[in-house]
Amino acid sequence: MKQSFSKLPRNKRIVALAVLLCVIVAIAVAAVILLRKPSATVLSPVVTVAPARIDDVEIYGEYVGRVRASQFVEVRARVEGYLEKMLFDEGSHVEKGQVLFVINPDTYQANVDKAQAQLKKNEAQAQKAARDLERVRPLYAQNAASRLDLDNAVAAYETAQAEVAMSRADLAQARLELSYTTVRSPISGRISERNVDLGTLVGPGGKSLLATIVKSDTVLIDFSMTSLDYLKSRERNVELGERDSSRSWQPYVTITLADNTVYLRRGLVDFAEPQVDPKTGTFSVRATMPNPERAVLPGQFTKVKILLDVREDAVVVPVKSLIVERGASYVYVMLPSGKVEKRFVEIGPEVDNRVVIERGLVAGEMVVVEGQHKLSPGMEVTYKTEEGE
Repeated sequence: MKQSFSKLPRNKRIVALAVLLCVIVAIAVAAVILLRKPSATVLSPVVTVAPARIDDVEIYGEYVGRVRASQFVEVRARVEGYLEKMLFDEGSHVEKGQVLFVINPDTYQANVDKAQAQLKKNEAQAQKAARDLERVRPLYAQNAASRLDLDNAVAAYETAQAEVAMSRADLAQARLELSYTTVRSPISGRISERNVDLGTLVGPGGKSLLATIVKSDTVLIDFSMTSLDYLKSRERNVELGERDSSRSWQPYVTITLADNTVYLRRGLVDFAEPQVDPKTGTFSVRATMPNPERAVLPGQFTKVKILLDVREDAVVVPVKSLIVERGASYVYVMLPSGKVEKRFVEIGPEVDNRVVIERGLVAGEMVVVEGQHKLSPGMEVTYKTEEGE
């Protein structure tokens, strides 16, 4: 073919080359035109937006807690003797003042009788000493009795009165010890099984613990917080353990049951240890919680969730709208022009898939929640709102 082209006349070869050059230039121009018209073929990215909202954000802390009864009383024998009766069903509910045990009272009844007899004897002696003093005084006034006789009569009377007082105290002590032979419930609650059998010697020289009574219709939740938690609570004007009527909310707690369900009733923090344990860096906190159904058992461990703060009228956005790079946080904001703006923000606490925006954003601005990875500042986008917006 090269030979046939070379055999052409010179002027025809020039024309052929010119035609070929024109074709090449036309192709190049067409390619440039196509490259310069992307807007006609490339669509703008589609993103999902949602508005920044104003809301009251509740901030919680979570800790490991332990449940204990509001009252736990050990029933003990206060006098020595043999256990005669048990007047309750083990594991049942007992009322305050209910008779639980009876210790053999014979010895203590004898002591009462003896103290009563001694009191009567001393009262009789006191009456005689009083009559003797009444006889000596007029005689002494008439110089018919000496000063020594009067002093002896006064001393005898005062001694007799002291003996009466001592006998009355002995009788009261004997009656008190006799009353201890009837063991009554000091509180209302659920009683344990008995710790001793009938006929056992109980009291100071024997076994003193007879049973225990637990009052669990109200329980106490004990947990520990760090000193940093304390400082943060002070910053939020929360005095743990002190009820503040000026706030519309209080430091309530909820707990998780053994089946990982949340107990429906709430407790209120009513005590906080005034010092930090230097070994652990924590301080103890206590909450009181109603437990009428006895769904919570004393002694069990649980997860405690406490309301530490309520950020009122806070600006919040979905967590998924936030981008964090090199320690800086930003979101893409949808402008009225249809373009997006990269906005750096200062973030606060994160709660329930929402994050509080401290600075950089105002309520009502539309932020991109899906499709941020394909955006750059100033890009024009096509947007749609989240479902439910």
